[in-house]
Amino acid sequence: MSKLVPLLLLFSFLILCGQSHGRFSLPEPRLDLLSDGVHRSGTSSSFLTLHRPSLLKAESTCDETYGFLPCTTTVLGNLFLILVYGALMYTAATYLSQGCELLLEILGPGIIGGLFLPILGALPDAMLILVSGLSGSTETAQDQVSVGMGLLAGSTVMLITVVWGSCVIIGKCDIENGIARDNKDTKGFSLTGSGVSTDIWTSYSAIIMAVSVIPFIIVQLPQLLSSTAARQWAVLIGLIFSLALLISYCTYQVFQPWIQTRRFAYAKHKHVISGLLNHLKMNALGRLLDDNGELNIEVITKLFHTIDVDRDDCLSPAELRALIVGIRFDEIELDKDDAVDKVMKDFDTSRDSLISHDEFIAGVRKWLNEAKHAGDSKTTSGSHTMKFLSDFHEQTKKEHDLVGVDEDQSDEVVEGVDNPRRTSIKAGLMLLAGTLIAAAFADPLVDAVDNFSDATSIPTFFISFIALPLATNSSEAVSAIIFASRKKRRTASLTFSELYGAVTMNNVLCLSVFLALVYVRGLTWDFSAEVLVIVIVCVVMGIFGSLRTTFPLWTTSIAYLLYPFSLVLVYVLDYIFGWS
Repeated sequence: MSKLVPLLLLFSFLILCGQSHGRFSLPEPRLDLLSDGVHRSGTSSSFLTLHRPSLLKAESTCDETYGFLPCTTTVLGNLFLILVYGALMYTAATYLSQGCELLLEILGPGIIGGLFLPILGALPDAMLILVSGLSGSTETAQDQVSVGMGLLAGSTVMLITVVWGSCVIIGKCDIENGIARDNKDTKGFSLTGSGVSTDIWTSYSAIIMAVSVIPFIIVQLPQLLSSTAARQWAVLIGLIFSLALLISYCTYQVFQPWIQTRRFAYAKHKHVISGLLNHLKMNALGRLLDDNGELNIEVITKLFHTIDVDRDDCLSPAELRALIVGIRFDEIELDKDDAVDKVMKDFDTSRDSLISHDEFIAGVRKWLNEAKHAGDSKTTSGSHTMKFLSDFHEQTKKEHDLVGVDEDQSDEVVEGVDNPRRTSIKAGLMLLAGTLIAAAFADPLVDAVDNFSDATSIPTFFISFIALPLATNSSEAVSAIIFASRKKRRTASLTFSELYGAVTMNNVLCLSVFLALVYVRGLTWDFSAEVLVIVIVCVVMGIFGSLRTTFPLWTTSIAYLLYPFSLVLVYVLDYIFGWS
């Protein structure tokens, strides 16, 4: 409750500001005013008047939001309101984020991590976009909807450029053999020798982010074809496609933990196969196959009897465990009991918990055939019969690194919550408070931005592009940078996956809200330059993030340059070439 006290004081101050009034003396003569005793001829007034400075000058009127929140038409006044309302939206985003994390501790991933977290993370942006298109008449909404588009573009571009590059710099580690080593940072700011590495799941998130711009392209097609009649249909089709992508993405997020678990298990299984076959090959002097590429039964039989310590013509789980303990899996820690279970599952076809001589031969033949089909070697006979095993071994190691099986899982270990009921209530209250704050102050913030634009003659798009994401995405950005500072591959993977996921939610959820407003209120879609910026940044960074899993420091230059490029591109297209 102590965190709510400053908010209540700030809210009370705003209400008091809204109730204060003042007026300036008019220059026209009034009979009820006192003269200063000096008479001036002409049109000049003979009364003392106070002139306001230009920064405080107001030439138009404004309406108080909800009838009691303050408004102003001055530059400094609106700047102050933007800062105050922005701080409140930042608080709302923080409450939503912390509430989701508390729920995640209790309920775990799945529905919470896959559905609620992404949606609630994008809620402040969605609220601002919604109120920007609901304000007043159609003409007013058309004027203020550029605030929503500026926020949408600004949030996307800021997260995937400035925040992305900052996370690479903060989380940099030494790059050795193409992979950043955890907690090893001795090369300083080497452009090629220092950086971060991620897993294959992060690359998938980057691909999804690039695909999420398709609704923007659909809506933009009538603009490219100069077809006015098809614009409304394009908005509707884009809305349907955006909602379909939103549902698909949330479904993927819900089932992603299960998919990852299956992929981890498969990678571990392949690593057991590779390690065991490699061990057998070394002990058989590379002659597991004969010159015709067939299984060498005599050599396999000798290996079987070497493993069969008690000479009972069967391999027990204990004997298998002794074999696996002696195998070096390239310094990768595997659960020995789990490895024994995998071997027993593949070899013990009779399910008697023992592996006979025939089962051992059949199991080795099965694994060798699997390695043949997975390897890159085209020769399977002669002196090169073992090359496919080396290829399979290298491929397995690479896949093992990509899925991050061997990485420290402590970052995701969730300890039991001491008081689940109390934690649930606290999480619910934080989510409720964040939602109410975002809903209450989204409209005043949009009005303040619009009034600031009128007072300064700066287009609302640029104000909302630069300023509003600092309010709605700051907690997300700070959280990502702090997480990246742990300098581990796993935390880097989670950090960049969250950034890609946040941009994806902007492109599907926030765009769905935006397109629904445009369609329902009959607004004009006239954001060609803004759409082009979003598409370029998402596609460039999406392809970039999907083609590689290691990002040296030089890659940050691409991310950082895309931010000013976006602003310049919108300005040139809208105000020089007249796209809008």
